[in-house]
Amino acid sequence: MSAGIPVSLGPSTARREALVRRIRLLVAATITYNVVEAVVALTAGTLASSTALIGFGLDSVIEVSSAAAVAWQFSAADHAVREVREKTTLRIIAVSFFALAAYVGVDAVRALAGTGEAGRSVPGIVLAALSLAIMPFLSAAQRGAGRELGSASAVADSKQTLLCTYLSAVLLAGLVLNATLGWSWADPIAALVIAGVAVKEGRDAWQGRGCCAPGPERTATGGCCGREE
Repeated sequence: MSAGIPVSLGPSTARREALVRRIRLLVAATITYNVVEAVVALTAGTLASSTALIGFGLDSVIEVSSAAAVAWQFSAADHAVREVREKTTLRIIAVSFFALAAYVGVDAVRALAGTGEAGRSVPGIVLAALSLAIMPFLSAAQRGAGRELGSASAVADSKQTLLCTYLSAVLLAGLVLNATLGWSWADPIAALVIAGVAVKEGRDAWQGRGCCAPGPERTATGGCCGREE
């Protein structure tokens, strides 16, 4: 063995399969929650004429597409097949990030320009608070399993779930400030920051960045977790 060259056997076969099962369960939970979240947000947003709530609902739809892409990847029983699907999954996640950034950015500019005025939405406030409490735990659990497994796509999807947490905080602040103080500008300003974060995360997902297993697990995209060495 050459000196100075790290050697890692990575997770055992049994541990790898356990991590795959965990990721499947987390992805299923994410999809289920985001479907409910999308329905509630889009309905409440339409009733209150709230572009922020409608945007949040559309973000939930994008979350579902991202999680579904990871579910498709991990539906394969064979590890080699999952690796082949890795790059395609990352591309889907990246595109969903870019789409989210585009929508949030355009919607924020429209809000700052004074297009429309949202009414109060108690269901929206409750939904945002609930998402703010739930999403960090789902994101952390999937990120930890993805890193140990060496799956860039699972980690990228966990980042999108974390981004949903940021959006929940922005939405909650915007709805509360609008309902109590009438500060309609607070939400679009914060949304522009979120759009910038989404662009960065989309770029990282497209390039296969975002995770590194305890040892340099090679994937079909090359390098450590899809990153060039």
